Amino acid sequence: MSMKLPRDFYKPLAIGAPAPPHELPVRLERMIHFIPPHIEKVRAKVPDVIDQVDVVLGNLEDAIPVDAKEAARRGFIQLAHDNNFESTGLWTRINALNSPWVLDDILQIVEQVGYKLDVIMLPKVEGPWDIYYLDQLLAQLEARFGLRKPILIHAILETAQGVNNVEAIATASPRMHGMSLGPADLAASRAMKTTRVGGGHPEYKVLADMTGDDAPRPAFQQDLWHYTLARMVDACAAAGIKAFYGPFGDFADADACEAQFRNAFLLGCVGAWTLHPSQVDIAKRVFSPDPAEVAFAHKIITAMPDGSGAVMIDGKMQDDATWKQAKVVVDLARLVAAKDPEMANRYGM
Repeated sequence: MSMKLPRDFYKPLAIGAPAPPHELPVRLERMIHFIPPHIEKVRAKVPDVIDQVDVVLGNLEDAIPVDAKEAARRGFIQLAHDNNFESTGLWTRINALNSPWVLDDILQIVEQVGYKLDVIMLPKVEGPWDIYYLDQLLAQLEARFGLRKPILIHAILETAQGVNNVEAIATASPRMHGMSLGPADLAASRAMKTTRVGGGHPEYKVLADMTGDDAPRPAFQQDLWHYTLARMVDACAAAGIKAFYGPFGDFADADACEAQFRNAFLLGCVGAWTLHPSQVDIAKRVFSPDPAEVAFAHKIITAMPDGSGAVMIDGKMQDDATWKQAKVVVDLARLVAAKDPEMANRYGM
């Protein structure tokens, strides 16, 4: 596929639009907290929610009834107007590009609250062409409405074609903020035989070897999402954007939610979606580095201030590669500490 010339990649796509960012803003995004903006009592709780979460997302797409789509859009604009978000991100998930609502979603939101909006989440991204369209349209609207800060794009990976094109999607625009795995729509797109929203499946398993007697063979449940999540993390890391695990649908099963979030964190995701208030504390716990890990990372950096050479710490060899790993942990801990005084105390920051 032919590509834009490197010197043109970071140029605004419309006269008068702000230049797209060369680097992503440094922000803490452990959880993207979804709220349905058409419900008035939910909007009333937003001032309290802002203090509890890293990102507030007004959802306009799936889970919003067809007859509430316009009310959700109006509700999002209202809550964006009414609140001061400070260090908490303000995002919206618009309707899919083939839907009858998407154009009004983009036009009205950018015109009325674009100056407050950090990220537009785009569902059901099939390939880079979907990003090109939104990229160009946002530049035209930013120019028209005099916005000085570019709005970033976050893609949801939830179709088989999207997974096939994941690398091209990740590098489609300098506006790309990151990607989230959308397991429910992806399962349907692939004809996977599961009705769960994320998590493992008891029938997706391997059996221990036969022992020759008739003893029951231990079975080990496997993760249906491991391949796709790892592929998405590689595409995001290579492009310098952020990877996120998406929704976990069983609100009653906190342990399984925590296991899914932790797998994503260990693989390289920076956060996950929270669809229910009970999931916020799980995401905080999982996507903040463990204080013992932070203390050990500090030891490595202190022993190797310039990141070169090799040292032994607690009987383990450390070198420039582990120094880089330690820096990832400490940098994340600093971001967490700046937002969360309790964690700052536990990190000794």
